[in-house]
Amino acid sequence: MAALVVRPSGPLEGTVTVSGAKNSVLKLLAATVLAPGRYHLHNVPEIADVAWMGDLLVAMGMTTSRPAPGQLVVDSPAELLPEAPYELVEKMRASIVVLGPLLARFGRARVSLPGGDDFGSRPIDMHLDALRSLGASIELVHGFVEARAERLRGARLGLDFPSVGATENAMMAAVLAEGTTVIDNAAREPEIVDLAAFLNRMGAVVRGAGSSTIEIDGVHELHPVEHTLIPDRIEAATYLAAVGIAGGEITIAGARPDHMDLLVHKLGQMGMRISPCPEGLWAMAPRRLSAVDVSTLPYPGLATDYMPLLVAMLAVADGVAIVTENIFSGRFRYVDELVRMGADVRTDGHHAIVRGRQWLSGAPVRAHDIRAGAAVVLAGLRAQGETTVSEAHHIDRGYERFVEKLRGLGADVDRV
Repeated sequence: MAALVVRPSGPLEGTVTVSGAKNSVLKLLAATVLAPGRYHLHNVPEIADVAWMGDLLVAMGMTTSRPAPGQLVVDSPAELLPEAPYELVEKMRASIVVLGPLLARFGRARVSLPGGDDFGSRPIDMHLDALRSLGASIELVHGFVEARAERLRGARLGLDFPSVGATENAMMAAVLAEGTTVIDNAAREPEIVDLAAFLNRMGAVVRGAGSSTIEIDGVHELHPVEHTLIPDRIEAATYLAAVGIAGGEITIAGARPDHMDLLVHKLGQMGMRISPCPEGLWAMAPRRLSAVDVSTLPYPGLATDYMPLLVAMLAVADGVAIVTENIFSGRFRYVDELVRMGADVRTDGHHAIVRGRQWLSGAPVRAHDIRAGAAVVLAGLRAQGETTVSEAHHIDRGYERFVEKLRGLGADVDRV
């Protein structure tokens, strides 16, 4: 298995370019199930999750190809096998979103219960309740979700929580349903807006994406399209965290500051200087930041994916911070890895108290999931000695050329 070796680095300098959004492209690929034909996607990252999602589409009878870097072509035939097998779905939780489009187009779907990152229970009850409200009959049989509906019908859906996945599944099911669907308490993330733009280009009628209420008028058919992905705001946040930990001055080309307003404000409170620039985002940080309290909330609040990065920053900041995780119960599992590196972090339920230290200490650690893995790599930039991060395949799920991009900023990181 691959591991990353990190040595003390900084100050960082230079320009790094963010790739297309992982959390967007996976849902756009699911949406290609909705209509036959050829789709052209641009700004697609070359990461493991995209490869796995492509494998899932191929297993259902579709074909994919990469004619050039950043491009992905998907061919969806008239007939598909509306089934997502366990060996693919268990790798990646996001693959559950093929359920809605399969059901909408074929009237039936058989999708394995999902796997993915290990940071707490994330039931799919809201996904299933939303589809039931649209008229689907659903059973859980031997680890599979089996859904049927002769024709989905529009309905008013009220989500108990603004779940991104449930919102996306409901949107993709509703675009071919009969009548109008209203999703109340919908997720508001930029990736939801990107999916809505993709669906509207296909001929759907989706209004209100980016707000808490989304309205969808069902249509009889859709058609394939060409689309360019939005940039990955979590990747952009990762490089902000890198310069926040190691110090320096960098430009993040392609970043969208309007997708990261609260994070930029919070990092400003810690002592970073961040501003928009023609290329994307400019950031400068002193050698050591100041501690601030942080808590995660659904968008436009601080994303839960930012939290491991922020904890790594706070571990070497000046002062004490209280960190509150409001989204996933098991998101602090990676803290033990930071503690192995000498961080002073104590957890209690969904809270953590972080007492910053001038330096951490290099140690063998492992990547629990995509963002936690990136966070311990960044912590290694301010750890005396050598930090070896095992199970780096988790990082490869969400970051394109992670080592090369960090090295381009002056970080001392190698893959072994």
